[in-house]
Amino acid sequence: MGARSRRFNSCRPDITRSTPFQYTGESRVKSTVEKLSPTRAKLTITVSPAELKPAITHAYGHIAEDINIPGFRKGKIPPAIIDQRVGKAAVLEHAVNEGLDGFYRAAVEENKLRPLGRPEADIVEWPSNTDFSGDLLLAIEVDVRPEIDLPDYAGLKLTVDAVEVSDDEVAEELDKLRSRFGTLITVDRPAKTGDFAQIDLNAAIDGEEVDTASGISYEVGSGDLIDGIDEALDSLSAGETTTFNSDLMGGDHEGETAEITITVIAVKERELPAADDDFAQISSEFDTIAELTESLKVQVEQNKAFGQGSQARERLIETLLGSVEVPIPAAIILDEVNRHLEGESRLEDDTHRAEVTEASEKTFRQQILLDTIAEAEQVKVSQDELTQYLIQGASQYGMDPSEFVQTLNTNGQIPSMVAEVARNKALAIALGKAEVVDSNGKPVDLSAFTGPVDDVTDAEPVVEADAAAGDAEAAPVADADADAEVEEKPKKKKAAAKK
Repeated sequence: MGARSRRFNSCRPDITRSTPFQYTGESRVKSTVEKLSPTRAKLTITVSPAELKPAITHAYGHIAEDINIPGFRKGKIPPAIIDQRVGKAAVLEHAVNEGLDGFYRAAVEENKLRPLGRPEADIVEWPSNTDFSGDLLLAIEVDVRPEIDLPDYAGLKLTVDAVEVSDDEVAEELDKLRSRFGTLITVDRPAKTGDFAQIDLNAAIDGEEVDTASGISYEVGSGDLIDGIDEALDSLSAGETTTFNSDLMGGDHEGETAEITITVIAVKERELPAADDDFAQISSEFDTIAELTESLKVQVEQNKAFGQGSQARERLIETLLGSVEVPIPAAIILDEVNRHLEGESRLEDDTHRAEVTEASEKTFRQQILLDTIAEAEQVKVSQDELTQYLIQGASQYGMDPSEFVQTLNTNGQIPSMVAEVARNKALAIALGKAEVVDSNGKPVDLSAFTGPVDDVTDAEPVVEADAAAGDAEAAPVADADADAEVEEKPKKKKAAAKK
């Protein structure tokens, strides 16, 4: 009886098994590796009877827990009785199924491979199912991280936009501040962009009402409510009604096209306070409008200086990627693209598929580049650095840090977070070694972005970036929603007949 085809998820415990077998043999399995392509490798693994024996013992114990035989306590059934009732072939298949991941991991470690995605295993040769003699021979193919020749980034010259602040930009910031202190005044005229319209909405599909809302205050032109509403409200006055068609964005009928009826109750415009000393005193710590205006100018300068850092990082990555070839594992990208499109229910959208594919390939190249820099610079990630990164991530998602970490841990995503911290440090190191000037030829100080990069001392708890990155690379093109998969166990493709 041949083994059934099965997919294994490495690094993720099988929740149906309370005590899954783990390969802990002191001697390594015999293995060789053949590079099929820059992103694909084949492992040939030979497991001797001695190395398979712990898995056989574990299989007997598992089966003894799962079956009931009169006269024997559960878990205490002798192997000979199991052989009679279940058969040695079933024991052998159980042992191989449970031990496959451990044998695979041992071979990966021995050959220093960096797996990506889903390994696929062929059981080429089985041991004898009468006395378990003979070797178990496995052939496992897996996508692997490509090796690249790292370009020299020391002294690389990068040019970013100069920081130049115009009077109009300062005035725009002042107007934004004034709008926070503005008041809404009802006006007797048609609505226009920037006004606030108080409206009633009704949505119907095939003449049947599916949703309604009353007294909504909506800023015309913001585009925040439903597609088509800004065009419908334009030039509409209080008391007037119009209809338009739009796709619903939530509820039981999300994505369906509905006829939207909109009635304007009132049109209001925002009246801004005068930009004078009195306004400066109520809106800030300054006494005069001149002081407030100067402060706003400094803020704009600081924002643009921050933009220089972001621009320098982007141009550094673009420059380095332009000078190095990063092979793309097609299967990894395809899996990621399908996962993304399935989550959006857009699997048949070819235009969007092309966009997501391009973005995924770009992200993959960038991550391989930064992982290689991290190795070259011997980057390490401390526990404190990881903690700070996770706290920031929790804040972005509006979650409690403990809940956020628990969610990541449950989904096996902590290694991905470690890899991201290492990549960020690698990018900072590389940027610190580059020469950055603005468009006027003036040197740009990016010390806030490049350092100091903290050295991890021997006394600090360290999360190994290399090992964690290896796990994280199973889905290296993960979105920012942090739902990346990790390295997976081999999926059996087919099996040779048992002896």
